Amino acid sequence: MDIASHGGGPGQTYGMVITVVVVLGVLLLRNRRPRKLRVEMLWLRPVFFAFIVAATLAAAPPPVTLLSLATMTLALAIGIALGWQRGRFMRIDVDPETHALTSRASPVGMIFILAILALRIGLRDVVMQSRSAFGIPTAAITDGLVLLLGAMIITQSLEMWLRARRLLAEAQAAKAGLAAASGNPPIVR
Repeated sequence: MDIASHGGGPGQTYGMVITVVVVLGVLLLRNRRPRKLRVEMLWLRPVFFAFIVAATLAAAPPPVTLLSLATMTLALAIGIALGWQRGRFMRIDVDPETHALTSRASPVGMIFILAILALRIGLRDVVMQSRSAFGIPTAAITDGLVLLLGAMIITQSLEMWLRARRLLAEAQAAKAGLAAASGNPPIVR
């Protein structure tokens, strides 16, 4: 099926390519430097996105059919898997002296995000063409995409929170172990 039958044309394709290039440039510039990571604040992002996903689904609930529920469950599972993997790609460092945490996206993580974006763009036309063949209601597809994105963001934050807490505890234990080995009492803050 050609682009013109979707109401788009070469201009729409160029627009998508330019958008991807601009987004890539912004992401690369933004993620060059490590950013301060506050473990105690990592819970805010998943709660915020869970609220948005719940509000979106409540505003226009999809039809409750077995196929719709299966579609949304699959999207949720894929979102959780992608989010966990994306979170694992985030580099988290702990300063051994101050125990300050920083995070930075790895180059592999950036490629992973671009692959997901390319897959989404590539599959969009396929899904929209064959939705009647599969019998999946459009509302289930759009709500599935909302669930996928929300689950990905929430799970990424959860993975980072768990790993940051573990890394911080290891750094604190190492510092306490060094203090005990040197005969000095550990400094408790």
